[in-house]
Amino acid sequence: MPDSSPPSHTGARTPPHPAAPGCGALTARAVLTGMLLGGGFSICNIYIGLKIGWGMNMSITAALLGFGLWRLLALTRRTTGLTIFESNLNQTAASAGAAISSAGLVAPIPALALLTGQTLSWAQLSLWTFSVCLVGIVVATGLRRQMIIVERLAFPGGVATGETLKEIYAHGKEAFARMRVLAGGGTLAALVKLAEHLFKLPRLCWPGAASLPAGSALASAGHAGITLGNLGFAFEPTTLMYAVGALVGPRVGVSLLLGAILAWGWLAPHAFHAGWTAGGPAGAEASWYNAGLQWLLWPGVSLMVSSALTSFAFSWRSILRALRPNTAAAESEAEPEGDTLSKRAFVCALALALLFSVVLQVALFGIAAWIAALGVLLTFVLAIVAARVSGETDITPVGAMGKVTQLVFACLAPGQPAANLMSANVTGGAASQCADLLHDLKTGHMLGAAPRAQLIAQVAGALAGALAGSAGYLLLIPNPAAQLLTDQWPAPSVASWKAVAELFMRGVSALPPGAVTGIALGGAAGILLAVLEKTLPKRARAWVPSATSVGLAFVIPAYNAISIFLGAAAASALERWAPETSRRFLVVGASGLIAGESLLGVFLALEQMFAG
Repeated sequence: MPDSSPPSHTGARTPPHPAAPGCGALTARAVLTGMLLGGGFSICNIYIGLKIGWGMNMSITAALLGFGLWRLLALTRRTTGLTIFESNLNQTAASAGAAISSAGLVAPIPALALLTGQTLSWAQLSLWTFSVCLVGIVVATGLRRQMIIVERLAFPGGVATGETLKEIYAHGKEAFARMRVLAGGGTLAALVKLAEHLFKLPRLCWPGAASLPAGSALASAGHAGITLGNLGFAFEPTTLMYAVGALVGPRVGVSLLLGAILAWGWLAPHAFHAGWTAGGPAGAEASWYNAGLQWLLWPGVSLMVSSALTSFAFSWRSILRALRPNTAAAESEAEPEGDTLSKRAFVCALALALLFSVVLQVALFGIAAWIAALGVLLTFVLAIVAARVSGETDITPVGAMGKVTQLVFACLAPGQPAANLMSANVTGGAASQCADLLHDLKTGHMLGAAPRAQLIAQVAGALAGALAGSAGYLLLIPNPAAQLLTDQWPAPSVASWKAVAELFMRGVSALPPGAVTGIALGGAAGILLAVLEKTLPKRARAWVPSATSVGLAFVIPAYNAISIFLGAAAASALERWAPETSRRFLVVGASGLIAGESLLGVFLALEQMFAG
């Protein structure tokens, strides 16, 4: 997956909130609420991930839902609402469950199925994804003291969640106002999705999409008979991508639109005309997405990978600090809240996580034990690096971490797709869960919550996400070979992981004509954009397109990119014209739209499966 959901803009350091004795204690209702919400959110993120390769951070949404649910139950006078510390436990468990998509369900696991045909049962998938999460969770427990207590890294996402919790508990009416917007967005999205399903609403093609203008650059570069409708220049009749655009912001939206015009408006017609890939079915509005993807994924993946690795290289100071923590400061820093685990318990947990992961890699994928063990040890190091980068920038470099591991195992185990993909699966998924827990621990530190209780909540949430997310994935994608890399399920992260593994396995001789040139140009463009983003002055940097987003537009349908751009433009206009309304309701409204369509989409997929 791309590295993370959009960064928050809150990075202030807030001192811990003094807690009354026992207030931060673990409660079953808080953890169970988070597990239920996390299970549902895991399916939402899998649905989104298989559409556009991104996952959304659900911490604030979970905090609002848990708060509202228990306040409504309190009206019966048979219970009370959640305390602020219970809400922290609820959102900790829920965010862990929601992050299960990064444990392999939207990238390496389906990529392995496409390359080798291997699929896993629900029990096997649940065990595997839970084991990946455990590695990251254990690493995070060892990093908490250094990164949060001693160095006081920002972890902006955790700060944003903490400030939101303080706000809704200080102003209860505000929480219910946001809840209404959240519920309204979910209802609206579900109704639109249901109408699209029942009435077979078509995508609305751009004006003039039935043909390319005679003499235009597109027509001269294109294939006889190709149309803008074939290339995907249309408007979607559902709300999901517009809501995603509202969350990712204008820079990402504009970059996606530019990438779609470059890839599907110019390169795809050129590839069809040159015979590098065959055209699609006849008809002015027939989709040529699958045909174009066969060539476009190579420059697109190259652009995304090169930019991710270049951006990661610019974090060398963070890497050095992660590998050489300030132990003297750590020893002198007081720990008023108690730590997550004792040193002995931490070492035991680390050994058990390593053993659990190695055993599963050997049993499920036939990976040699020494390769599996080396992969987990490398993961421990890379998860530390990813956590520090996330703490300083709010961006978790999941994609870059996975690609580093893929490159290492391409050398150690050449020609073995399972070793290449699943070792990298551990690295990327563990890095994501490690950063997720540290953001939650930052929230808890602000509130004065008990870190050990948060650790238990995180493990419980990851278990719920693994169980529900694995079931959701199998229901949505019973036949990966037939369903993925299609109009309905573009699965850009799957395309990226599969392409890298394929390249390492088969070499350049297996690539389509012109792909080597495309890879070289895409890689150069990714490096250039990443360097410009890191070196230009801040004001000029805003005008540099997002390399990851441009590359992503190569491997998703053009209408997805257009919808995200329109959603980002609408959100930008709202922020400009009604900043207070935007601050209060934009994130929760968009989250409601995403959850509503995702959950109904899963239900409709289930209904179609049983009907068939």
